[in-house]
Parts: sequence; C-alpha cells; structure tokens
Amino acid sequence: MTASRKAKGAIAERAGAVAEEQVARHYESLGAKILATRYRTQSAEIDLIAEQDSVVIFVEVKRAETHAIAAERIGPAQQARIIGAASVFLESQPAGQNTACRLDAALVDGQGRIQIIENAFEL
Repeated sequence: MTASRKAKGAIAERAGAVAEEQVARHYESLGAKILATRYRTQSAEIDLIAEQDSVVIFVEVKRAETHAIAAERIGPAQQARIIGAASVFLESQPAGQNTACRLDAALVDGQGRIQIIENAFEL
C-alpha cells in the first residue's frame, strides 16, 4: 500500500470516528444511553448501541458527501452482518432475543448534518 493510500485511509477512518461521535451525542441529546461503541463480534462491528425507553438501538453510521450516498453504502451483505452481530449482543441481555430493539441508519453528510432512519432494516 502506498503512503498516499495509507494517508487517505487514516483520514477516512478519523472522519468516520468523528461521525460516530456526533451521532452518539445526537442520541444522548434525545435521552438515549450509549451502551457500546464499535461493538465487535467475529463477523461484524456495530458502530453504536444505545438504549432509550427500554429499547436497544443498533446504529450503523455512514458518512458521505450526501445522505443519499451514505444510505447506498449500507448494502445487503453489511446489513446481514450487522443483524448477526445484533443477535449476538441480544443474547447478553436479560430477555435475550425477546429484547425490544431496532436497527437505525445514521447518515452524516459532508456538512456534518445527521439524518436518522429508524428501523432502517429488520432484525
């Protein structure tokens, strides 16, 4: 990998981390409690897990120049991995798979504006 590609990758990673921090603050401002950030399983990572009103919220954060482009970047394969990781997390909850939950997409555009799509895909 060239130094230029490494630099671009580092910039993209930092921009993603900043977007995740913004989204976490947004959910907190709505009264949610952040349970985990960058929750990892063997097959996937969930950017943010929050809880609000006894509902566990799994959040995939995508940053792109526009909200539409960000949304397009959450493809079926990634959705399947996130669903699998969410299922693993739910096993750690007292109600297990019966825990009330939803999967949101948090889209951050080039201006830093956040658009939340609740129940963006199904568990």
